Amino acid sequence: MAKRLGEVGLEDLYRAGGSTISIKEATHMYQAIAASKAPDPDPRRVWKEVVSRKVLKPWHPHHLHQLVYYSVYANWDVSINGPPLYWFPSLDESKITNLGRIMEIHGPKLLGTSYKDPIESFSLFQKFSVQHPETYWSIVLEELSIVFHSSPSCILDNSKKLEPSGAWLPGAVLNIAECCLLPSTHPTKEDNSCALVWREEGRDDLDVNRMTLKELREQVMVVANAVDATFSKGDAIAIDMPMTVSAVVIYLGIILAGCVAVSIADSFAAKEIATRLRVSNAKAIFTQDFILRGGRKFSLYSRVVEADPFKAIVLPVSGNSVGIELRKQDVSWKEFLSIANQRPRSNHYSPVYRPIDSTINILFSSGTTGEPKAIPWTQLSPIRCSADGWAHNDIRAGDVYCWPTNLGWVMGPVVLFTCFLNGATLALYHGSPSGRGFGKFIQDAGVTVLGTVPSLVKTWKSSNCLEGLDWTKIKCFATTGEASNADDDLWLSSKSYYKPVLECCGGTELSSAYIQGSLLQPQAFGTFSTAAMTAGFVILDEHGHPYPDDKACVGEVGLLPLYLGATNRLLNADHEKVYFEGMPMHNGMRLRRHGDVLKRTVGGYLIVQGRADDTMNLGGIKTSSVEIERVCDGADESILETAAISVAPLGGGPEQLIMFVVLKKEYSHQPEKLKILFSRAIQSNLNPLFKVSFVKIVREFPRTASNKLLRRVLRDQVKQELSPRSRI
Repeated sequence: MAKRLGEVGLEDLYRAGGSTISIKEATHMYQAIAASKAPDPDPRRVWKEVVSRKVLKPWHPHHLHQLVYYSVYANWDVSINGPPLYWFPSLDESKITNLGRIMEIHGPKLLGTSYKDPIESFSLFQKFSVQHPETYWSIVLEELSIVFHSSPSCILDNSKKLEPSGAWLPGAVLNIAECCLLPSTHPTKEDNSCALVWREEGRDDLDVNRMTLKELREQVMVVANAVDATFSKGDAIAIDMPMTVSAVVIYLGIILAGCVAVSIADSFAAKEIATRLRVSNAKAIFTQDFILRGGRKFSLYSRVVEADPFKAIVLPVSGNSVGIELRKQDVSWKEFLSIANQRPRSNHYSPVYRPIDSTINILFSSGTTGEPKAIPWTQLSPIRCSADGWAHNDIRAGDVYCWPTNLGWVMGPVVLFTCFLNGATLALYHGSPSGRGFGKFIQDAGVTVLGTVPSLVKTWKSSNCLEGLDWTKIKCFATTGEASNADDDLWLSSKSYYKPVLECCGGTELSSAYIQGSLLQPQAFGTFSTAAMTAGFVILDEHGHPYPDDKACVGEVGLLPLYLGATNRLLNADHEKVYFEGMPMHNGMRLRRHGDVLKRTVGGYLIVQGRADDTMNLGGIKTSSVEIERVCDGADESILETAAISVAPLGGGPEQLIMFVVLKKEYSHQPEKLKILFSRAIQSNLNPLFKVSFVKIVREFPRTASNKLLRRVLRDQVKQELSPRSRI
């Protein structure tokens, strides 16, 4: 148990500081803390006004940060007070955020005398945006780099109610890639503005590379010319490569030319690549010969060839020539670009303008069956995600935004559009984000907003690879994909003088997040502070009835269906069945299914408790128990059947994959051997990033009368058995 603040002595501080502080500095800390010891000090005031500003520094060891933070909140009762807070917005700074600025302009008119200031009135304004989305979007569209070739007839046409998610911006015609590439006055985005900054792994002592908006536009137009000469309008063209500058140029070039980008993560096995090519009906695929990670080469082209695409356009991982022999139907990147060079003014291209609801990107999200759901993004999707980045992460011209990800996952397109439609600089590291090289790139590139996943933060923390680096230019962090661990986020936030770690949770089918953190609200580690702007939801009890909005509770979330950017179709599944069938009505509208179980705390903060179905989240990637079990059942001849569940550690953090197994009668095995067998099978057939944390051999599985496997019972069992392990 942590010491209470009044029990922390000078020797405790000096010892926790290790070699980083002198006895003089420890004395100063002790005096600052002692001065805050009122008879009954409010821990929030102590942390806000004294400790986080005057005592703790980014270069202090984590043990010192832990000692002080947990001592400040040692007597904090979350059941009465809600989660402990670590970051508090200032009124002056709130008024110059993107959202705070428009609240100051429009708040008095829209909310009347109820409007006070951006902090006190944030919740009211968020609710207003849900009730009056047309008003909110008419304001925000003026803030983004959206240029319509034909303007919409209105913001929302819900008169016929044919689309549960709403008919947004009907009649609008545009090319969203062109919007990314054109200069604009609001946000301030000029031809000589820095659009991209990047560095190659292994070149950490060299200056970062930079590309202006004009240079980016010209490169994209060369690719668009080559795409236009090779393919037909509307063709689906896949991208399976790391998120490099070339990948960004290709992605925008495909969309500028009126084609559809198909997003495939570069970590997938050949079988998974083939499935996505088939479902999307892709006519070709852009890929690389190799991937470089940690100085080692890994073949990517060979996996693509095994997936058997119609045509591959292959980029070299380094140099000008691919380092592998290509099939007859495939072409090198150099050959592909030469097609554009045969045209006059190859670096100029007239965009293909299409209706707002035209598909620009096909992404994939695992459902509860073996085949991933194919989710089409329309031109509304970039508007949604960039507006949320504008409102919640305060992305603007002058920011440098980095989020190590891939175009195969939703955050790839999200961060790309958020940067370019808000006039910010996109920062890319061509290599592994888990080491010091990436951390130094964040420092040298002057990153101001850094996106993460919790497992990556855990790696940085455990390896101590950021020691001596300066991350104090970061104004906020963002995190998604998995449940966050509060202590890991304490470590991360401390690297930039306790800037906020803004949680976001959503889905590919929503184009963004439905719950987030906000710079206009106090933040607590590992929690969400609000629904996203214009996003409404209820938490349902076991009978499908919504809890009151101000009640602390736990239940499945139901989204209000009017949602700009949300899908209204799937390419290979019944959209109505997946998202609406069986959901209750609320205020005359059928709720949209998302599948998360949410806990609402005292004070209104939100914590994701897991999935309502048997879908699990491994390393930020949603997959299903059925997929895992299908692979593991064939991992060894001794296996009769398996059951896969995932469990979050007691202290929070990424979900752990747990395998239950029933062996055939004539066999016996040690769990550790099965753990190795299962991990190999999963990594070979599903995803090399997945790993099994624990294996338990049982005689039989609990089942219903109809023989349905009760994974919930297994999950409850393993939570009890692993709880001591989680505390270590």
